[in-house]
Amino acid sequence: MTTNKRTASSLMNDDIEAKKLKTEIDSTSSISTTSKESIPSFVDDNVTAKKICEYGEACYRQKNPKHTAEYDHPSTGASASTKDVSKRLTSIEKIEQSEPYRFFLSTVYGIQDNDNRINAISLKEILSAEHGQLIRSAQFNYMFDIEFLLEQYPSEFRLKPLLIVHGDSRDDNHSIKTQCSPYPQIELCPARLDIPFGTHHTKMMFLLYETGLRIVIHTANLIPQDWKQKTQGIWISPICSKTSDNRESKTNFKKDLLDYIERYRARQLQFWQKTINEHDFSSINVHLISSTPGRHTGPDINKFGHLKLRQTLKNYLNLENDEQYYSAPIIGQFSSIGSLGSNANSWLTKEFLTSLKQLNTTSLDSPELQLIYPTVENVRTSFEGYMAGGSLPYNMQTAMKQAWLVNYLHRWKADHRQRSRASPHIKTYLRVANDQYKNLLWFLVTSANLSKAAWGGLEKNNTQLMIRSYEIGVLFIPKQFSKTMFPLFDASSFPIPYDLPPVKYQSTDKPWIVDVAYKNRPDSHGNMWDPHD
Repeated sequence: MTTNKRTASSLMNDDIEAKKLKTEIDSTSSISTTSKESIPSFVDDNVTAKKICEYGEACYRQKNPKHTAEYDHPSTGASASTKDVSKRLTSIEKIEQSEPYRFFLSTVYGIQDNDNRINAISLKEILSAEHGQLIRSAQFNYMFDIEFLLEQYPSEFRLKPLLIVHGDSRDDNHSIKTQCSPYPQIELCPARLDIPFGTHHTKMMFLLYETGLRIVIHTANLIPQDWKQKTQGIWISPICSKTSDNRESKTNFKKDLLDYIERYRARQLQFWQKTINEHDFSSINVHLISSTPGRHTGPDINKFGHLKLRQTLKNYLNLENDEQYYSAPIIGQFSSIGSLGSNANSWLTKEFLTSLKQLNTTSLDSPELQLIYPTVENVRTSFEGYMAGGSLPYNMQTAMKQAWLVNYLHRWKADHRQRSRASPHIKTYLRVANDQYKNLLWFLVTSANLSKAAWGGLEKNNTQLMIRSYEIGVLFIPKQFSKTMFPLFDASSFPIPYDLPPVKYQSTDKPWIVDVAYKNRPDSHGNMWDPHD
């Protein structure tokens, strides 16, 4: 058995509040993605005599003869399925079949084709030429591998203008500026990060076609490992046609998106602000919930962060006799945890839960709060093994200050989507009805982890909301889909990403902590984890 000698800091691809860890990630070297195995354990030995490239069809080295002589690049799921290729859906068919929710998980390499077929999509499928003639695009994200990203675009679109919106302030060989220097079609837009420890954590795409504008909001970094064997969430808008009358959606999506974009105060985004204004958003049925750095006061206090979620639920949930839902459980699921205070009432069950539990009326009850975060065993047995833990940057310094949090924690489990071993990088928040988890009252997929940096903290006697980071997500409310609740167990079921009800941590379960060594048991690749080696 080998020991994994990579440092935890070189693998972290999420927001980190601790100053020490943020310094490490700012100075990290390029992320290695080389597999130590010739053929992973989940690949059928009879598939090929060559080694299997761990990035499959997403690999950007397929044009390298030396690489292709040694590695095969099967399509997602091909190694684990014998299903007829002709039954696979085109990217357009996948989106059509996802109606009305248009919510997907990322495809996962190594699971059955059928579990990558419905409500699952790859980055190449999102960017496919099937959707029309691309004019230009914009990519908002936290981490970029530019060469990988360009290879995901169809070859005929790779020279189209591309705007990269980022928060990278480094000036070295690994910076975004250095990565983009060979590509004149790429323009950079640095995001302002005026508050310490903030990150540009938003994951969003603008895709402008000859036929209209598409918005994609998701949870994945634009690096190979985020699109291979992790569980990611993706919402894809319709292609919104050009209009002369500034048509808005019933959810005020356009206004909220423009409010968000305006906060960058960036010349490079002026084209996109104008373009958004010129397109018809009336077919969009989700609400935008975003965060932008700053101390938001006055009328702006409810525009961002958890107060935006609170106001939206209050204004749009519209449940009759909502008293019956006062004790309905609330679930939060995330891949990183910030500093939440010395006890639950410091922030989590006070201001944050007040926003999550918002109904038309103000409830004095405290519904059960169930938080899903991977255990050490979840990580050890995942497809990636301990390497998956590099994307779960909860650190010991923070964890020791909030030992109380473990009482709220539940395991990651997604058997019904065949993703229990696909480590979650998705972030979701939801509320179920009081009916044994048969219906949802609302559902949010977002880039925002469980942290005050992402959601905001109230200051100055609750007159000011301080947010450190950029985040974005979409909120599904049944009313906008002509429903009273989202069913979970019928033909029109909402495509929930994980199993319900969540399974509470047992006495032997421990939350994954990135800067702790795990040497007692090898992972799914036979490796140990020692972040200090």
